[in-house]
Amino acid sequence: MIEQLIRTPFTDLVGVRHPVVQTGMGWVSGPRLVSGTANAGGLGILASATMTYDELERAIVETKARTANPFGVNLRADAGDAGDRCDLLIEHGVKVASFALAPKKELIAKLKDHGIVVMPSIGAAKHAVKVASWGADAVMVQGGEGGGHTGAVPTTLLLPTVLDAVDIPVIAAGGFFDGRGLAAALSYGAAGVGMGTRFLLTQDSAVPRAVKDLYLSHDLTGTVVTAKVDGMPHRMLRTDLVESLEGTSAAKRFGPTMRRTLEFKRDSGMSWAQLAKDGRAMRKTQGRTLGQMALAANTPVMLKAGLVDGDTGAGVLASGQVVGVIDDLPTCEELIDRIVVRAAEELRRGSSYVV
Repeated sequence: MIEQLIRTPFTDLVGVRHPVVQTGMGWVSGPRLVSGTANAGGLGILASATMTYDELERAIVETKARTANPFGVNLRADAGDAGDRCDLLIEHGVKVASFALAPKKELIAKLKDHGIVVMPSIGAAKHAVKVASWGADAVMVQGGEGGGHTGAVPTTLLLPTVLDAVDIPVIAAGGFFDGRGLAAALSYGAAGVGMGTRFLLTQDSAVPRAVKDLYLSHDLTGTVVTAKVDGMPHRMLRTDLVESLEGTSAAKRFGPTMRRTLEFKRDSGMSWAQLAKDGRAMRKTQGRTLGQMALAANTPVMLKAGLVDGDTGAGVLASGQVVGVIDDLPTCEELIDRIVVRAAEELRRGSSYVV
């Protein structure tokens, strides 16, 4: 484990040793991976969207037992119990609350009043300006190279627009996997990098080994962005299942979609009323159509099949394009150490060019 080599506004804000964030990936970012990242000096983030309230509390307690270092929890701002989950973070002294969508101004204020760092993920400069004006402490911006729900603008174009728009720490995500990427992000003006796929492919990740091997077998053309899973653009591995989904009509997908919706309702413990309430929130905050809301329950169930059960024939596997340049499974400590050492070397080398 290396000492701090790079200090940024983000490391000071959160109290971590290195400006590296392990993003909150559903079914992947559990206590083992999060604590592995935290113990290595980075910021690990629990993914709570695929957890019930009780599961989230157990995950927080387990993570605290595994590490004394800061960690975060990713929350759905539009979830019906978002306020209760924030109370849980306050009760257990979680350091960072990250959000996939912009939380309400009042929720940001409540978290900040209790010393919790608020870091929404955003996809455009105007969204960064909005959450910064509401009091967000930092933002994470993901370019189109990133896995899961993603946009079309690459990180190299999106990041500068966000940096020009706000004066709070910006974490760059989408396309990062090594020290050169961290050095590049810092040179742009970012305060750190966020990585998902790279942390999924570590020894500390609980994803089944056979699934990790499948990831490692893909090249730079091995991902595809599709809206056929849940109605929104979603980058995932190009598998036989995804290829078949791409070629089917909405009518043929209706039956499987309804079965997976019932499975999601059972696993989540949500009532039909709660599902309807969350659906209305999605429609209001994300502009989803009724069809897209029906598809939304597909995602957690199909991701679980692949990432937890290891059934790649029935599940989908979210992935960033970086999967094509990853060829090993280090521990979180090995990964973060080599990223930070290489980034420091590249920054020193780059500074030698200045006359």
